[in-house]
Amino acid sequence: MRTNRALLAGFAVVVLWASAFPAIRVAAPAMGVIGLSFARLAVAAITLVVVALIVRARMPKLRDLGWIAACGFFGMAAYQLLLNWGELSVPAGTASIIVAAAPLVSVAVARILFSERISRVTIVGSMIALAGVVFVCLARAGVSLSTAVWIVVAAMVVQGIYHPLQRPLLKRYTSIEVACYAMVAGTVMTLPLVPFDVGGLLGAGLAPWLAAIYLGLLPSAAGFVLWAYAVARMPVAVSTSLLYLVPPVAVLIAWLWLGELPVLPELLGGVVVIIGVVTISQVPRLLAQRAARRAAGGTATPESET
Repeated sequence: MRTNRALLAGFAVVVLWASAFPAIRVAAPAMGVIGLSFARLAVAAITLVVVALIVRARMPKLRDLGWIAACGFFGMAAYQLLLNWGELSVPAGTASIIVAAAPLVSVAVARILFSERISRVTIVGSMIALAGVVFVCLARAGVSLSTAVWIVVAAMVVQGIYHPLQRPLLKRYTSIEVACYAMVAGTVMTLPLVPFDVGGLLGAGLAPWLAAIYLGLLPSAAGFVLWAYAVARMPVAVSTSLLYLVPPVAVLIAWLWLGELPVLPELLGGVVVIIGVVTISQVPRLLAQRAARRAAGGTATPESET
């Protein structure tokens, strides 16, 4: 029963995070890039602070403020600004496929910061996924000639940097605490930019504001809380594999909500991206399990003959 609830929470996160891409397409043109970024981050930060108070979360220690600032900048402020900017021109489904390649950057950052070994499987998987990203970027003639798609690629890069930056914090704090710290930091960093887009905040209609509030409450705040619940109760391999469903679900929601139909090369490129990311995350685990079974079989043979 507990596993079933965790799995349901994981599927809910997939739907919420996938729905963020079309919701941005609704809100960003009216509210502006900065206005939407600040509104979403502020709503999410307030919500997570309330949750943190309810669960009696701890205050961060002074030594961790640098890591928190880095997480707030890359994972929240920079990611929101770049993604909102890019989605002014790039379809929601296309953006979701590009962002799905963020683990490629995470692997490289983990190697640089934490000296993690990069295996041959990781290199092969990275090359496959990178080829898929390039394929998606060049799929639409109208998009390939614009810088907007490369802005989404930049959003993917900063999101990939954010994931490994959480590791030192997650060793000392809970997932909800880390999410709250990073969200508050990202909101504070975005605040000085608000005067440049205050017209969008004040002049946006009801639909963009509802989309912005939705983004803050559900994909951001609730998404982080549900993800923490799911990850704590499922094997890492299972929870991680659920995220591969985000691009196809995003494409489906964008079609139903916005009428955006993906072109065939985009879908093929998305499949290639997912194959590459799955290769990076799952193949080493499968190889390790096979090696463990062989080792167990080798040690069991002499005993069976006695």
